[in-house]
Amino acid sequence: MRTFVRVGLAGAVACGVLVTAIAVGRDDDGSAAPQGPYVALGDSYTSGPGIPTQATTPAGCDRSDRNYPSLVARQLALDTADFRDMSCSGAKIADLSSAQTTDNGVNPAQLSALTARTGLVTIGVGGNDIGFAATIQECVKKGVVYRLTGSDRFTGNDAPCHGEYVSDGADKVSRRIDTAGDRLTAALAEVKRRAPRAEVYVVGYPAILPSTGKRCDDDMTLAPGDMRFLDAKERQLNSTLRKRAEAAGAVYVDTYGPSVGRDACAARDSRWIEPLIPAADAAPVHPNERGERGMADAVLRAVKASG
Repeated sequence: MRTFVRVGLAGAVACGVLVTAIAVGRDDDGSAAPQGPYVALGDSYTSGPGIPTQATTPAGCDRSDRNYPSLVARQLALDTADFRDMSCSGAKIADLSSAQTTDNGVNPAQLSALTARTGLVTIGVGGNDIGFAATIQECVKKGVVYRLTGSDRFTGNDAPCHGEYVSDGADKVSRRIDTAGDRLTAALAEVKRRAPRAEVYVVGYPAILPSTGKRCDDDMTLAPGDMRFLDAKERQLNSTLRKRAEAAGAVYVDTYGPSVGRDACAARDSRWIEPLIPAADAAPVHPNERGERGMADAVLRAVKASG
């Protein structure tokens, strides 16, 4: 996903799935201990746009040295030589296997960093494949009109965006989620082929919006029903990621549960996701540093539990 800072809201919201492949060794006490090398793959929910300090190779990927993969690498005490972050804003699943042109440099095919020696891999892709950024952008536009026309006092409709995507029993976003699931299945198979010794963890998205549809006008400019709709689509995507992970023999890691109440409409000193106008160093509708730490903690707990 490209950042809002560079290309506006349409590039601000793509989310990512974090898939972690881990080969394990044993500590002195007999417990499992992850071993590198570690390669991080994914989009902007992995790279951490706007969070200092930003890496520069290429600059268009918007990688932070405090993003989720960097925090995991440090917690696992991996040597610098055993950690490569290939994540890049704007990435789709196709960018795992093909070079990605950004607005400031070209990122090599992300899977090119994998080898038979790779012990840990994270993948954060999927949100750009379903067009989640454009969906939120459209809902924000309709939310502005919703407010200017008296909210739902005259129409009785508190979800003006919903009908753009669901009509006559057809759900455009659901179809895109199914397609993204197919692509993820293929990507997981390729990770296994390139890193055959790895154990895989698929990590879902943190809560971006409140499931209750509570008013959040100043932060997100969304109608209440559309907030519920967007949250439902995110949870549907997470459910698909869980099913695809389990079918591939991977472990699904829930970051949504730990982040409930810490969405973009939460208080600035507790939220994991920044709203349209960030109060912290982060791209709009993206994890801030607190959010990246929360995602890293969820992955590390899962690694410890499965070891």
